[in-house]
Amino acid sequence: MYRITVLTVGKLTEGYWREAQSEYMKRLKPFSHLDIQEYKEEPFSSVYDKARVTAQEGEKILSHMPKDGYIIALDKDGRKISSEEFAALVQDKGERGGHLAFLIGGPLGFSDEVLNSVDARLSLSSLTFTHQLARIVLLEQIYRAMTILHGKKYHY
Repeated sequence: MYRITVLTVGKLTEGYWREAQSEYMKRLKPFSHLDIQEYKEEPFSSVYDKARVTAQEGEKILSHMPKDGYIIALDKDGRKISSEEFAALVQDKGERGGHLAFLIGGPLGFSDEVLNSVDARLSLSSLTFTHQLARIVLLEQIYRAMTILHGKKYHY
């Protein structure tokens, strides 16, 4: 059984995001223990607040990162991989009893301190997503990885 934690800045504000998350959590139950931890998004008035905001949000994330985990930050400048490569990463880091943790930052991203503390940085796409949509895309990709690893007919 895989142990997966998603540490994310911000809440899912719309019902359709919460429904999508609930659906993927239900689908993932046979394959993993999934824990989603949400942290308060810091208010900001402009991009000039980035250092302050990302530092405050980063403190919350850093204090809750699993000590025994392989930590992956979702970052626009991270490495782009295929779904098959993602499945292989999940298998490699999670099958040996490892704890996988995925970090999703707020609208202004992560502090350098957070980015320097992770094991890997992945990009979901060259496109920019809201952090709410990024969470759903991540959950879908985790589910896709599980179906690939278990030979299920979801990924073609």
